Amino acid sequence: MDVKERILDKAADLFFRYGIRSITMDEIATQLGISKKTIYQFFTDKDDMVSAVIDQEIHQHEEECVLFRKQAENAVHQIVIAQESVEEMLRYTNPLMMYDLEKHHPRAFRRLKEFKYQFLYQVLTDNLQWGVEEGIYRADLDKDIVVKARIEAAFLVFNPDVFPHSRYKIVEVAYELAILFLHSVVTDKGKQLIEKYTTERNKKISHEQKV
Repeated sequence: MDVKERILDKAADLFFRYGIRSITMDEIATQLGISKKTIYQFFTDKDDMVSAVIDQEIHQHEEECVLFRKQAENAVHQIVIAQESVEEMLRYTNPLMMYDLEKHHPRAFRRLKEFKYQFLYQVLTDNLQWGVEEGIYRADLDKDIVVKARIEAAFLVFNPDVFPHSRYKIVEVAYELAILFLHSVVTDKGKQLIEKYTTERNKKISHEQKV
């Protein structure tokens, strides 16, 4: 791993864990054991670094989405395994990060918005079409409305006005919203799949708690 990659990985880790605003360039340099001057050889300023971190995260998520489609047994399963990945990310994500991104780093926030309404929009549209063809999603869905509603719901977990972070665990909120989405689009055949994957999830959680 070269120096720039090390800087990006450490910055991403700190931003996600503690929020963007609370992390300084000095803190990143100290954590890496390098000088701040070294960081500025690769990034103009903190805003430039934040944009690079978001670009890196988006690229990773795009690759994962392609992989999830290949791994999935069916359209419901694709949503389930994608949700498992999201929950893993949310376990170490400070909800304030999204607020910091929108308020203080508009360029990176616009990039995230493009990702949501271009790449994710297409992934979810394709998922709905797959599910309809399999007979596990309703054929009467307005895909445009359903997809946009799902995207907004997925990011609603970061909104402290709706889900105050002192009262709600964002991982649990994200799961409930994903299940709500699935129940809103499935047929009876698809509902059986939700029950199957929910049972498997509960068994896995039970096993992990015993270990």
